[in-house]
Amino acid sequence: MTLWEALAVLVAGFAGGALNTAVGSGTLVTFPVLLATGLPPVTATVSNALGLIPGSVSGAFAYRRELTGQRPLLVPLCVSAALGGLCGAALLMVLPPGVFATVVPVLVGLALLLIAAQPLLTRALRGRLVRPGGGLPLRAGLALASVYGGYFSAGQGILYVALSGALLDASLQRVNALKNVLVAQVNAVAAAFFLVPADIDWRAALLIAAGATAGAPLGARAAQRLRPVALRVLILTVGTAGLLHMTLG
Repeated sequence: MTLWEALAVLVAGFAGGALNTAVGSGTLVTFPVLLATGLPPVTATVSNALGLIPGSVSGAFAYRRELTGQRPLLVPLCVSAALGGLCGAALLMVLPPGVFATVVPVLVGLALLLIAAQPLLTRALRGRLVRPGGGLPLRAGLALASVYGGYFSAGQGILYVALSGALLDASLQRVNALKNVLVAQVNAVAAAFFLVPADIDWRAALLIAAGATAGAPLGARAAQRLRPVALRVLILTVGTAGLLHMTLG
């Protein structure tokens, strides 16, 4: 890795950390840069997941005010997400590259539709599927989304926001805070699994980690100042750009 490539990875980590904390989809910034430095796709995926963990933790800490009182909710959701993330990491090691290529855009597109319709869905589902803790539908949905997150993390935050926003009676900011904890959890579980069988580029992972740790608090502060409608529009804009990149790029 040349000096300029290292600088590009560091800047991508900063942007990815900020984007992940604010809306999700930071991997859509970091992953292409890692590929451009010559890393194989699986090595880039693993190194990226490992590198983004400190940024996710930093982003979750920046959202600590919105996490107040959510511990009883977080524990069962983190367990579901961890199990799903572990399954996704295992699939990355055993399945041929590109198996999820047709599924990923569909999942992200569905998540964007759920986020756009979240206010209507929450009102329609209140008293039916919406529960104070999300219930079994939310835990099952997060487990499935985390299988994808452990396999390839681009857009996983958007999936978490869509599911939690539709099935929890909570503000979008509190849902966003919850998303940051779940992303950190799944990336950590996946990275722990990757430490033994996977080929990790530690220089890339450390550069991503340094940039993401610095960028995440800035992303959190920017998102916390947005009104719910503005935050939803930002998530939809970034998610749509990522979806177009997945399908056309």
